[in-house]
Amino acid sequence: MYNIQTLNKIAACGTDLLDKSKYTFGDDIANPDAILVRSAAMHDMELGSNLLAIARAGAGVNNIPIDKCSEKGVVVFNTPGANANAVKELIICALLLSSRKIPASMEWIKTLKGKGDEVGKLVEKGKSQFVGPEIMGKKLGVIGLGAIGVLVANAAAALGMEVYGADPFLNVEHALKLSGKVHYVKSNKEIFEQCDYITLHVPATAETKGMINAEAIASMKKSVRLLNFSRDALVDEAAVINALENGGMACYVTDFATDALIGHENVITLPHLGASTPESEDNCAVMAVKEVVDYIENGNIMNSVNLPNMEMAITGSAKICVIHKNVEGVINNITAPISAAGMNIENMQSKSKKDYAYTCLDVKGDPAGIEDKLKAVENVVGVRVIK
Repeated sequence: MYNIQTLNKIAACGTDLLDKSKYTFGDDIANPDAILVRSAAMHDMELGSNLLAIARAGAGVNNIPIDKCSEKGVVVFNTPGANANAVKELIICALLLSSRKIPASMEWIKTLKGKGDEVGKLVEKGKSQFVGPEIMGKKLGVIGLGAIGVLVANAAAALGMEVYGADPFLNVEHALKLSGKVHYVKSNKEIFEQCDYITLHVPATAETKGMINAEAIASMKKSVRLLNFSRDALVDEAAVINALENGGMACYVTDFATDALIGHENVITLPHLGASTPESEDNCAVMAVKEVVDYIENGNIMNSVNLPNMEMAITGSAKICVIHKNVEGVINNITAPISAAGMNIENMQSKSKKDYAYTCLDVKGDPAGIEDKLKAVENVVGVRVIK
């Protein structure tokens, strides 16, 4: 029996996929085999000795101690694309909010309460202060063409915008989904200089932190409207506020509210609503549960942030799964005790992701005792034998 701990409420359509004869789950599970989490902070949590996997029902994993998990041989999954449509729809909404001054007009109209028969005339007299441009025919720059970025680019192109996309890591899957109307450019610089609207869809890394800074803003049109529904760390908040106050930017829309941004003129702040739809929560829950089950039962990895994707069927007596540091000589040190134990390696796959690697061996023979022997191998951090 495997024990799954839920740190947040996980949609029932996901947990219903757990075979009750194999799994128990709940928020009070001690030393679980796997954890399902949404936004709960895990950095100060003790990782139990049984823990095999953590699945984040969402894309961002800033709330999970990735390095500590890797050191302990814990696979961390996320659910890329499961909430992509929800975020895309909110971004299309944000394009319109930033253009037509809709939030400000809604606040203004409230001031007319109690004016009685005068309301109609006051509306006609005051509406000119909320004039804003249409998005059709305008240039939109999409920085990052992953699951969300591609959907945004395609939707904006369908609405008649001239769309430019930049992503040095664009993969084949997303490239095939990208509309032929989208202009692929090689650098963010082209987007900064040409576009009327810019939307960010990249992860927060050491390289992307503060990518929208004073220098970048200076190269943009003074009428630019910037959308950030990706990560707050991508934007130098002080530089944006300075640009808004000095005519260097028309509007900033973000899903990451801070005290400095709230109430600022020409800033629209939303309370992290990107994935807040029942459909998105259901999609994320289903994907997270499926990832955990496939790993626990079959040793397969898909959508891990700290280990490579790998899928290999069991055709022999057992499948030996080894998580280890990505250093020279480890593979030989893994296969030697397996051969010495009289097992034959029918098939083997090994892939790496940055500092760690995952090696799976389909073997014939008796694997009894091999788990302890492999755990003793230098640079090995996790071993499982699946029969």
